[in-house]
Amino acid sequence: MLLGCIADDFTGATDLANNLVRAGMRVVQTIGVPDEGATVEADAVVVALKSRTIEPGDAVAQSLAALHWLRARGAGQIYFKVCSTFDSTERGNIGPVAEALADALGAEFVPVCPAFPENQRTVFKGHLFVGDLLLSDSSMRHHPLTPMTDASLVRVMQRQCRGRVGLVEHAVVRQGADAVRARMQALQAEGVRFGVVDAIANDDLMAMGQAFTGLPLLVAGSGVAIGLPQNHGLTASAAAAELPRVPGARAIVSGSCSPASNAQVVDFLRRGGEAFAVEPLRIAAGEDVAGEALRWAADRLGDQPVLFYATAEPEAVKAVQARLGVEEAGALVERTLSTIALGLVERGVRRLVVAGGETSGACVQALQVERLRIGPQIDPGVPWCHAPSPAAGAQGLLLALKSGNFGTVDFFTKAFTLLEQGV
Repeated sequence: MLLGCIADDFTGATDLANNLVRAGMRVVQTIGVPDEGATVEADAVVVALKSRTIEPGDAVAQSLAALHWLRARGAGQIYFKVCSTFDSTERGNIGPVAEALADALGAEFVPVCPAFPENQRTVFKGHLFVGDLLLSDSSMRHHPLTPMTDASLVRVMQRQCRGRVGLVEHAVVRQGADAVRARMQALQAEGVRFGVVDAIANDDLMAMGQAFTGLPLLVAGSGVAIGLPQNHGLTASAAAAELPRVPGARAIVSGSCSPASNAQVVDFLRRGGEAFAVEPLRIAAGEDVAGEALRWAADRLGDQPVLFYATAEPEAVKAVQARLGVEEAGALVERTLSTIALGLVERGVRRLVVAGGETSGACVQALQVERLRIGPQIDPGVPWCHAPSPAAGAQGLLLALKSGNFGTVDFFTKAFTLLEQGV
């Protein structure tokens, strides 16, 4: 295994795996830490955890267990994958997990870079931008679980870490890999343990990839991944993304309330797609919303995708949270959507799109998916995958796990069009 990866949520794991496959690596994504006896044949393995918003101590324990499994199988470098919007609270979990992994690996210096320019995530002067907006001015400031109100990654990281945090500025990065290495060495000599690295274009990521050769640990979004396979003599290859053909009905389950997912739901409805709205207050009142949704789907499953969505505008989300509580509202929706996803697969859906990190985590757990083979990209950061699942039988199913903020407005339509073109 050339690269061992630990991701703090399921869609983020798939995002990372997608970029590695695009750059020529054969990649397997596991759901949680596999059993000790499990074997995997791949250039890179991405262990997907659901640790982004849990208690920091639990996140550290799960991440160290993943590290143990990966190192036992010879992983040469460890990649801690975090969200491209650096989703985290004042307590963590990015800082505590990064520090624990660094301690376990004996890493004296760790680069930190969530940039992914293809998805409009850039870092300049240590500040994270979402498109043209500072992170703190973007919709992430209203995130229900991890509101991001500070765009300075150096400050955000420093509040979560004991070790010092510094900066590798873009003026250095644009000079190439040698300059980046020299700057990292200088920071380390000054007692800095974590270095936020600027990146505004793919060329920056490629230079970083070369500069990070031999480092035991990286903390990054998925963008840095495009620069790593070159260190092992690998180049882009369509063969790395091949998946088996799986016929069957099509469906979409969306629990994300991000602006991107909201727009994707609206676009699907505008195109005449059939959809079922999952309302949290009805669930809280004890109504069998999942059962109603599956009965509604009975005569609609087939070649045309159907959508089940709890997506809503921020004001509606806040109203539900005020009545039920943030955690309870989220848990209710996740349980219902995962029950719907399982019921759909049991009824013949074999091509399933899931939108939202927390929703994806709940759905793959309900489907008892333990690993994914990563296939072709739909949009930056989102590939189709092949997933064995007891509910799907021997052929498994094709599954796309979409981070809430990712994808073009026509993503739901585009995903299934790609399958028609030969996946």
